[in-house]
Amino acid sequence: MNPVSFLPVIACLALALLTTYAITRRYGAPPLSGRYASIDGLRGYLAFLVFLHHACIWYFYLRSGSWAKPPSYFYTNFGQGGVALFFMITAFLFYAKLLASRERGVDWTRLYLSRLLRLTPLYLFAMALMLTIVAVLSGGRPGEPWPQLLQHLLQWLSFTALGAPDLNGVRDTAVIVAGVTWSLPYEWLFYLSLPVLALPLRIAVPRPYLLVSAALLLLLVAAVVLKRPPPHHLFAFVAGMVAAVLVQYPGFRRFADGPAAAVLTAAALGVAIFLFPSAHDALALLALAVAFALIAGGCRLFGSLTWSVSRTFGEFAYSLYLLHGIFLFVIFNFVLGPAQAQDLSPLQHWAVVAAATPALIAACYLSFRFIEQPAMLRVPALHAWLSRSPAPSNMPR
Repeated sequence: MNPVSFLPVIACLALALLTTYAITRRYGAPPLSGRYASIDGLRGYLAFLVFLHHACIWYFYLRSGSWAKPPSYFYTNFGQGGVALFFMITAFLFYAKLLASRERGVDWTRLYLSRLLRLTPLYLFAMALMLTIVAVLSGGRPGEPWPQLLQHLLQWLSFTALGAPDLNGVRDTAVIVAGVTWSLPYEWLFYLSLPVLALPLRIAVPRPYLLVSAALLLLLVAAVVLKRPPPHHLFAFVAGMVAAVLVQYPGFRRFADGPAAAVLTAAALGVAIFLFPSAHDALALLALAVAFALIAGGCRLFGSLTWSVSRTFGEFAYSLYLLHGIFLFVIFNFVLGPAQAQDLSPLQHWAVVAAATPALIAACYLSFRFIEQPAMLRVPALHAWLSRSPAPSNMPR
């Protein structure tokens, strides 16, 4: 069996959906509500494709010691294209929120509170797991001076906006989380740019929010943008914003909801994933942007994106995205051990990944239920408490 065969994709995805189906039967699916139900269904598939991307990388990493994209168009683009589409989703949802708030304004306190409680609790949980693994690998002994260790830890706690260095002398610490944290500073960069983006739309931005946002934005620009990231990240966010404008037109939404749009969306995704060596290619990104705009406009891909299982799958996408790397690391380093893992044949490697898939899905659903969801449910109460606190007169109430 070729280690970059497509057959494991089918097997692992089938197991993931069967497990999610069992969860849906037991606990129910999220309600089919909101204008962007197709996007809710898309998230889970994107996170799972990123998991398959890293599962494939692990096969070669165990043998070469080099964490690099796999020698396969589609396995490479599962990761690159998946993250690009996540960026488009972020830009779309929040720019659409700005467009919808031109009359009534934006509750900036609630917006940033919801982002903080959406991303931080699970991230801290992932960091706790990573630090536990680092402690085990280093034998519980300090592997670097305490001031340096504290500095490196603070860099990780910044959502890696300040870097993702090796911790306590453990080489390739980022591999523990499959390096997925690199995308989070870009998410925060976009969130912090929202007050600036709101100004051309004539949305009132209280001065304290604008000043704080501008200061933090400058810090992130210094930490992230000045590292000269390639322009495809910016393109993905712009594509999401363009989609937010397109869906304002009823004619576009009518077309996106039709069968021709479903065929076009499937074709565009296929072209981007299977015909380009990298989803960062300009034409591949354009194909992804076309597909995303149609999905945002209501394309359900023949009903697959609004299926109850897809909605449940999408509900725990953040857990799946953030925790799958830890899952893979534990399997190949502790359950099997590196020596045994690198001796696996391609068939055996993918059999291990497939066997672990139901457990991964169940674990991610539990982390959503007991970490992500409780934090999100606290937003109204915390927002009400903050609103009762004394505030300057130019702050929204």
